[in-house]
Order: sequence, then structure tokens, then C-alpha cells
Amino acid sequence: MQLSSVNDVKIYNLSHGKSLPEWLSDRKKRQLQKKDVDIQRRIELIQDFEMPTVSTSIKVSRDGNFILATGTYKPRIRCYDTYQLSLKFERCLDSDVVAFDILSDDYSKLVFLHCDRYVEFHSQQGHYYKTRIPKFGRDFSYHAPSCDLYFVGTSSEVFRLNLEQGRFLNSLQTDAVENNVCDINPVHYLFATGTSEGRVECWDPRDRNRVGVLDCALNSLTEGTQVQGLPSVSALKFNGSLNIAVGTSTGQVLLYDLRSSQPLLVKDHFYNLPIKSLNFYNQLDLVVSADSKIIKFWNKDTGKVFASIQPQTNINDVCIYPNSGMLFTANEDPKMSTFYIPTLGPAPRWCSFLDNLTEELEESPETTVYDDYKFVTRKDLENLGLSHLVGSSLLRAYMHGFFMDIRLYHKVKGMANPFAYEEYRKEKIRQKIDESRTQRVNIQKLPKVNKELALKLMEEGDEEEALASRKKKGKTLPSILGDDRFKVMFENPEYQVDEQSEEFRLLNPIVSNVGKKRIKKLRQMAAAQQVAEDEEEPEGKGSSEDESSDDDKSWVEEVREQRRLLRQEDRDRRKTDRKNTDRSTVLLESGQSQQTSDMAEKRKTNQLQFYQIRAGEEFRSFNDVSRKQKLQKASLEDRLKLEEHSGTSNMADSAVGSKQLTFKLQKSEQNRKQQLAEQEHQEERKKLRRSAEHLSTGRGRGRGRGRGRGRGRY
Repeated sequence: MQLSSVNDVKIYNLSHGKSLPEWLSDRKKRQLQKKDVDIQRRIELIQDFEMPTVSTSIKVSRDGNFILATGTYKPRIRCYDTYQLSLKFERCLDSDVVAFDILSDDYSKLVFLHCDRYVEFHSQQGHYYKTRIPKFGRDFSYHAPSCDLYFVGTSSEVFRLNLEQGRFLNSLQTDAVENNVCDINPVHYLFATGTSEGRVECWDPRDRNRVGVLDCALNSLTEGTQVQGLPSVSALKFNGSLNIAVGTSTGQVLLYDLRSSQPLLVKDHFYNLPIKSLNFYNQLDLVVSADSKIIKFWNKDTGKVFASIQPQTNINDVCIYPNSGMLFTANEDPKMSTFYIPTLGPAPRWCSFLDNLTEELEESPETTVYDDYKFVTRKDLENLGLSHLVGSSLLRAYMHGFFMDIRLYHKVKGMANPFAYEEYRKEKIRQKIDESRTQRVNIQKLPKVNKELALKLMEEGDEEEALASRKKKGKTLPSILGDDRFKVMFENPEYQVDEQSEEFRLLNPIVSNVGKKRIKKLRQMAAAQQVAEDEEEPEGKGSSEDESSDDDKSWVEEVREQRRLLRQEDRDRRKTDRKNTDRSTVLLESGQSQQTSDMAEKRKTNQLQFYQIRAGEEFRSFNDVSRKQKLQKASLEDRLKLEEHSGTSNMADSAVGSKQLTFKLQKSEQNRKQQLAEQEHQEERKKLRRSAEHLSTGRGRGRGRGRGRGRGRY
């Protein structure tokens, strides 16, 4: 058992402590109980109150005699008898349970909603009936007057299954895409469903009409809340006839009066986690809300926190035992947790000994470890010179360190470093001196890469700082020169800006003009602050607009000039390419030697030619048309030789600009040897072949016809 105190509210964790393995014999269990102090102090309130892996949900029957919990793996349900304080029965299921409910006062009538759309009914003897709903379900509620089960899930419809008639009735059509949770008011049986869009739709089961809608997504956004997405409804709970609590997926709880569309109170958990469970404790006007990290008890009128429980594992479900201070949690751990808070109420009748136990503990109070103690590691003890205290009563071992009295810690720290304040004072003086030095003129060294860009950034930074200093409370933005993220840009030569590239020449006028505009705007803002508002003239705005229009015209002219220069360079490059190609064709027609043509072709193929097609210009072929005509006039032998010398591929252009590419795969050494061997074999066969010239033509034909006719008759 573990004791913790929050806001002077004592909380007893009855499930804290080591659990004995089931496979141990009784003799070994008794031996461990004698030796291990933690096992001796543990309280096993209910025997085997755990699951093999994880528990998903937990409920208490209406008569309070049975506690039912579902878990995995393998999917199962366990029922615990409170009078016997032990496990009554266990039933394994076919699939995981999404939600379950107890229809009777005891465990004799159970309903399970499975993750595979099946709805399973159990009686006292075991499995009774199994059916399936059209869509995957997420939650359901039981309407006792009409014996209807309302199922909500991944559909806009709310499916109704009548248990008296044994058939599905007409569904309720909602405006939502999906419905997450639902609940029925125990007083007037109003049905409410929470949607994925953050709305709560209320329906009257008597005439199957919607009576109201609450928009919880917008109402959950208050000043202190930080929401990253659209809040959806993740929990619903009615309290009495007029109050309802709504939990959102972003960690807010909204309390509503059904007569108003505005929430009475919005409580934020500040964990940004979906609310999984909502309960009311009307004896003290408390709301018990839980997400996967924490359980909070807070006043429903003021929102003030009464107490909180933060288990070591994530929470899946919370159940409060009626009219008591005990609650159970189903969590991501084999052991289901049990907490007892005497301030909320007495212990249940079946474990009344807890009241006497807690009264004895309160008579001899033991201070909580975390209140007046400081956590230190072994390294901290070595720095303070307290390593010799390890093992003594002054240090309490905890995890990877120790707890020591906070008064002793401050006293020893002051003795170990008495000049701490002097060092702090000197450090502050040094910081002030460094700040004053930054205002002086500094000689900055230019980096090795992108010197022009670094100089430009320095000049702009100095001018912006000078302009910002004229303002009141002016702050300058940090420069990228001192930012480590852009450090590589001024060190790695691969990031060097190529000022001769086409992109830089076209964008440079725009970039320079933007920089001028920014500096001009800062100057105008500084001048406008110095002049009073009543002395400003409206003509100033028109002049600035004229200047901006002139600036726009200037950089447009610069861009046009750069484009004209690029076109001229492109024309010159094309002329040189044409001269080279004409020279190669002349050499082919003149019938020079094979070596000269090979060198010309190599020279031509080694030259990389780039072509650019711009919008608005007439399309041209990639090579000169005259060169194609000359090549067409050449003989087939010359053209085949030209293709062989061109390498593994030949590129041909069409008149309309499309290209035809032919690839010739290079033969491997093995293929060449095989081809040579075949040629030698063929030549050898030609030499050995006998000639048939001595046979006369007429004689051979006659014999052939006779033999053929004879065979055909047979």
C-alpha cells in the first residue's frame, strides 16, 4: 500500500507493491512473504484482481456485489465476488471488447460490443446469443423503458436493437459523419450522442426526433486552452435531469445545463489527451474526469481541483464504487489499480477493515518522501563530499539516486561553495561589459565562400539596426550570419552563388529591388514616428506610390535587358555549332580518309549542345535542315559508316522537332568469341562440302517425281 497526499487529501493505492507469480508453489510464496518486506506490506484486497496483459474496461454491478472487467490477451471477461473477495468466473471471448454493459442488478445479463461488429449476449450460464450490426461500433447505451439498445460508431446512423422483439428498428439519422459516444439520462431518458465534429445531439426516444444540438468544439476554445485540431467528443455523462458533462479529444471537460447552449464551466486537463471517463460524485459536488495520464477530482461549480491521481501506467477506464471513497481503474498493465480516498467516503461494507487501517496510519503520521526531501545522484554526493553517507539513515535510496533532507542539502551546499554569490555577481558584471562592447565598431572578417552575399547582409543588418535604434523599444531581427543553420552556406564551396548563371541574372534585379524597398520602408516608418499625426500631409502617400511604381519599372527594364543578353548569347552559340556541323559534312562529302572522319565524329559527339525553347518564339529543329539534306544525298555506305562511328546510339531528328533514338548494345567478349567460332566453323564446312555439279538436272528431277508419287500412293 502506498500513501500520497495532494492538497491535504490522502490517497491510498491499495494495489501498490509486488505481486507473486502464479506458478510459484505455496511454500515458496510463504518464504517470500517472510523475507521480502514489500510483499509483507502489500494488501491483496481481491484475489487475482488482474488480467494476463491489459485491462480495457471495468464496471460494478448495481447491487454492488460483483465487479466485472474485460481485458486481453486472450480477450476475456472476469467477474469478482466482493463477499468472497475472489474470482467468481472467467469467460474467454472471440474478439476484443470495445464496450460492455450490465443489464441486470447482478451479473446474469451482460452485453458486449466487439471490435468486429458483433454484439454478444451472456446469461448467468454463459454465452446466450450473438448478432451483428451494420457498421463498426464504438459505444452503446440501454434504454430500459423500451428495451432498446442504441449503438453508435463509424456511421451517421444510430442503430436500434429491440431486445423484446429481437429485431432491429428504424435507425436515428444524425448530421454527423461518425459518432463516438452516447449516454441516456436516468431521469427522463433523453438520449445524447457525441459526434466527431465536436457536437452533442440530443434525441427523444419516444418520438425519435432530435430536440437539440450543443456545439462543444467552439465552446471548448477559451483563452488558456491550446488546441491543435478540431475537438471531437470523446466522453459523455448525465448528472440528474438537467446537467451533462462533455469530454473532448483535446483534454477539455465542459459542464452544460440542458436549458442553455453555453457551458457553465470549462475545465482543461492541460495534457492535450482525450478524456476517457467522466463520473459525478454528488456527495461533495465533485466531477471525476480522467484521461490516459491523470484522474482529477474538481468542484463542478468553481472548477477548483480537489485531488488528483497519477498512476504509473496509462488509464483506460475508471469506475467509482457507489457511496464510498473507493475507485478502480483499468489500465495498460496486468494489475488493475484500486484507490481509496477516505475524504470522499467510507470504505465499502465488504472491506470495512480499511477504515480501521487508515485510522491507525493517521495516528502515527509518516511524512511523504517528496515533501521535505531533495533527490540527489551519486555524482551530486561526490561534488558535495557526502559519499560516506551512502547506507546511512540520512539517505534514502530511490531509483538511480537518493533522497536527503532539504535542510541538510542547503546547509552542505552552502559550506561546499561559500563563494557562489560572488561568482554569480562577477558573471553578471561580465555579461554587462560584453553587452556594452557590442555597441562599438567591430571589424568583421568575410567568409571564404559567398563573400558578396555576406557583405550585402552585413550592410543591410547595420542599416536596419541603425534605423531600429531610432524607434522606441526597437528590436532588430537576428542575421543569418550568426545562425548555425546557415553556417554551411558560407563554408562549403558547393554553395557558392554562380553570378553568371541564367537564374541569377534574371532574379538578381528583383532581389536587389526587394532589399531596397525594405530599407526604404524602414526609413519611412522611422520618419513617420518622429512626425506628429496631425502634421502629416496626404500628399506623402501619393509620392511613395509613384516612387514604388518607378521602382517597379526600373527592375522590369533590368530583367528585359538580361533576357536580351541571354538571347544574344544563345544565337552566338548556335552559329558556332552550325559552323562545326557544316565543316564535318564537307569532310564526309569530299571523301577523306576514314581516320579523319573518325576524328571529326568524335569531336562532334564530345561537344555538348544545349537548346532552349521559350514561349512565344518559333519552334526550330535541333539541328540544321541543310545538314540533313546533305546527309540524305550521301550514299548508304557513308551513312552506315557514320552510324557505326557514332557509338552505341544514333540520334535522328524529325522536321517537326521530335527525336528518334536508336541504341546499339555493345557485345561482350564472350559473344565476340562465339561469333568468331561460328564464322570459322562455317568456313570449315564450306571447304569440306562436296559439290553436286556432276549430277544432271533432268535425271535428278525424274527420280524425285517418281519417288514422291510412289510414297504418296502408300
